[in-house]
Amino acid sequence: MTAPNGRQADATGGDTVSAVVRQWQAVHPGLDTGPMEIIGRVNRCAALLQQAEDAPLRRAGLSRPEFDLLGALRRTGHELTPGDLARETFSSGAAVTKRLKQLTERGLVERRGDTRDRRVAHVRLTDAGREIVDGILPEQLAYETAVLSVLDQRRQGELAGLLGELLGQLEGRLGALRA
Repeated sequence: MTAPNGRQADATGGDTVSAVVRQWQAVHPGLDTGPMEIIGRVNRCAALLQQAEDAPLRRAGLSRPEFDLLGALRRTGHELTPGDLARETFSSGAAVTKRLKQLTERGLVERRGDTRDRRVAHVRLTDAGREIVDGILPEQLAYETAVLSVLDQRRQGELAGLLGELLGQLEGRLGALRA
């Protein structure tokens, strides 16, 4: 089936997005569902991956957003302010504050005030926080490797490149799209 923009519609596949696209095409035959075929699949893949990926986190007693904060501190290798963490994890300041409180109570992060500006806090991983991140990360990466093994290395590289190109464009234009 050819979409109005001349692209070949890909609604014949066996995934759930194909069924949704076929339904929309039946209701609106002239509608270009091309964007839905891509964005719908990206969103569906992300949801499925996150559900399965969260198992190691749940076993460690962490939520995905908490692990993202711990991971940001671990990978940057230095203290970050709550504002830095909000930017690193695409979270709101209020959400970061709430998560940091919980992680501090669990002994996974420490906060210290800035000597020059009392309004600023600096956050760092504790040894326990570092251990939990370092313990979970290999298990998570092993899972991701297994999931991606349905694609050979070349196709994985192509997919990574295409997604990187899209993400770079979105990160550069997202503010303009929201306005």
